[in-house]
Amino acid sequence: MSKTNISLPSSLSLLFLLLVAVSAVRPPLACDPRDSKSKDFAFCKASLPVAERVRDLIGRLTLQEKVKLLVNNAAAVPRLGMRGYEWWSEALHGVSNVGPGTKFGGAFPGATSFPQVISTAASFNSSLWEQIGRVVSDEARAMYNGGMAGLTFWSPNVNIFRDPRWGRGQETPGEDPMLVGNYAANYVRGLQGNDGERLKVAACCKHYTAYDLDNWRGVDRFHFNARVSKQDIKDTFEIPFRECVLGGKVASVMCSYNQVNGIPTCADPKLLKGTIRGGWRLNGYIVSDCDSVGVFFENQHYTSKPEEAVAAAIKAGLDLDCGPFLAIHTEDAIKRGILREADVDGALVNTVAVQMRLGMFDGEPSAHRYGSLGPRDVCSLAHQELALEAARQGIVLLKNRGPSLPLSPRRHRTVAVIGPNSDVTVTMIGNYAGVACGYTTPLQGIGRYTKTIHQQGCKDVACTTDHLFGAAIDAAREADATVLVMGLDQSIEAEFRDRAGLLLPGRQQELLSRVSKASKGPTILVLMSGGPVDVSFAKNDPRIGAIVWAGYPGQAGGAAIADVLFGTHNPGGKLPMTWYPQDYLTKLPMTTMDMRSNPSKGYPGRTYRFYNGPIVYPFGYGISYSNFVHTITDAPTVVAVPLHGHRQGLNTTASTTTASKSIRVTHAKCNKLSIGLRVNVKNAGSRDGSHTLLVFSTPPGGHWAPHKQLVAFEKVHVAAGAQQRVHVNIHVCKYLSVVDRSGIRRIPMGQHSLHIGDIRHAISLQAAALGVIKS
Repeated sequence: MSKTNISLPSSLSLLFLLLVAVSAVRPPLACDPRDSKSKDFAFCKASLPVAERVRDLIGRLTLQEKVKLLVNNAAAVPRLGMRGYEWWSEALHGVSNVGPGTKFGGAFPGATSFPQVISTAASFNSSLWEQIGRVVSDEARAMYNGGMAGLTFWSPNVNIFRDPRWGRGQETPGEDPMLVGNYAANYVRGLQGNDGERLKVAACCKHYTAYDLDNWRGVDRFHFNARVSKQDIKDTFEIPFRECVLGGKVASVMCSYNQVNGIPTCADPKLLKGTIRGGWRLNGYIVSDCDSVGVFFENQHYTSKPEEAVAAAIKAGLDLDCGPFLAIHTEDAIKRGILREADVDGALVNTVAVQMRLGMFDGEPSAHRYGSLGPRDVCSLAHQELALEAARQGIVLLKNRGPSLPLSPRRHRTVAVIGPNSDVTVTMIGNYAGVACGYTTPLQGIGRYTKTIHQQGCKDVACTTDHLFGAAIDAAREADATVLVMGLDQSIEAEFRDRAGLLLPGRQQELLSRVSKASKGPTILVLMSGGPVDVSFAKNDPRIGAIVWAGYPGQAGGAAIADVLFGTHNPGGKLPMTWYPQDYLTKLPMTTMDMRSNPSKGYPGRTYRFYNGPIVYPFGYGISYSNFVHTITDAPTVVAVPLHGHRQGLNTTASTTTASKSIRVTHAKCNKLSIGLRVNVKNAGSRDGSHTLLVFSTPPGGHWAPHKQLVAFEKVHVAAGAQQRVHVNIHVCKYLSVVDRSGIRRIPMGQHSLHIGDIRHAISLQAAALGVIKS
């Protein structure tokens, strides 16, 4: 039986009807039809345009009422029939109770807890990401209808996993900007729904921008000034947020604690008003990370007076403060004449409009499109099955010598299950999680297939002593196979806890080596972690037959791990980040933001796009129980890039190695300029399986261009011995462009090399007056 399964009441339908009845007398956020005054308010008339309703509401508010709406725990306005509202809820990989806007209990004892984002990203399955978003928003709406949650969820985290030590890297979709942006847009679409301007819930992409350090060697996120080049801003850090706003139509963006080039992000008008609101046309609100305005006043000393901090933030484009700072000091800023009431109105226009789009001023929640969602829609069997499938798809097989996997219940009648993570529950859901519906631990999952002998070996991941080693070694000697579930947890990597190094903590490596020497059968290493782990010793040890990375696999993680180990599921995950050796950190301060290498200083560069040194496992790596073979059947060799008007558009850019011609993206006719590829994927193995087709591009040479970059990926299921044709479209301006040192995006002319597995295909881009694609 799974651990701590939540059993919903058997009289669930009766309970739901009761809740609906209760909601009929529970007042809505605003515009209660039982309030005779509400019928006179234009802002309560759902038939009117949102902009008109927003103007009407703001026009009725006093200044004192307005400033109390600028913070996450927005105050009630009783004379207008408005209740208070808590803006802060979280839904990173399931409805969470991290924020005060959501709580569990009563008819909602828990919610479906999906794998941590880094694990789900390893599936490289964009339709899965959107599907998870739809399920999470179903459960969020159900809890809102039951009075247990809000409708504004400050998720996802779309920062780049720039440094492998970052404690919050687990929350992100990985190190590649294209991958992170794709995840962001799909998850947001799932959360927010597809009802035009109407929102199912309001998502939020965070933390803008260049935020990926929490607490490293005395430098913390509250004091850090990220010095970032224009090139890296445009080429790396902005891409996921841009895609989130333009592709996902997200309803909110959160600015971060840190400064960027000396200016707090929440007080930088170029970032907030200029880029998010102006350049990308955000249809929504901008919120601070919690207490960020207070942080840049009190910790960073960016202004000398609190009213000046308020004025700087609101004038820069901040609409909502997570924290009390704006509610306390905004009125004084207006009295001093450094802020106008009209500036406050502008902020409220953006927040109230989102509430209107959520239906929060439309009267009874039960009358809304999603008003019928209730307890039966949370932790449903279908939702829990999706959590299991997501966990399966995110598991990455890193090594399989022999092969040692899959195990067989017939041949491996007893399995020793060892390690500090072998029987864990909450470890599997990572951080920013809620209360899971229930858990299946690795020990329980393996126990469904065969008899188990369980020994922890280490009492926790710190593994400070060898007191439990002896029993673990004895178990390995007795069993037909040994599975060690090792790795990290939130005591090692978490918010405000960056890692000291990349090795397994404490004496875990010693335990693994001693057990593998004693093991009668194959030894399998299963790793739980958010960040990469230097397991070079295990990779190179012939006694360790297989290595599996499970990430933090969610509430059903143990079942998914067992399904992979015993071959019920054929693993198809790929690493969304590079796994580096410990030595990589030698000349790599977390505080140095540069993405590109600097050989003269011994600086190695960051991520697979710019680092070209020794690795443990590369970005995009993952093997299967099948062998997939790629063949390009159709692809152009020359592509003409049409230009606007009579522009020549060419720029000769000298680098240290070559002189290459390029075209500014703004000078090219980009709209329908894409390259189509047809690739056959053959499963040459004996097992059905899903395969991720990763397409990389290496642009023409130049010091500032990436070594290669991901330009497309597709997930395809192929039966054993069968073949599937995959159609891949690559948008030239978006994915075959690079950013120069001035932060200008350009399309390099000349030969681009596409990489799909072991095969290469060259495409020559040429400037032309007309867009012609030649075979």
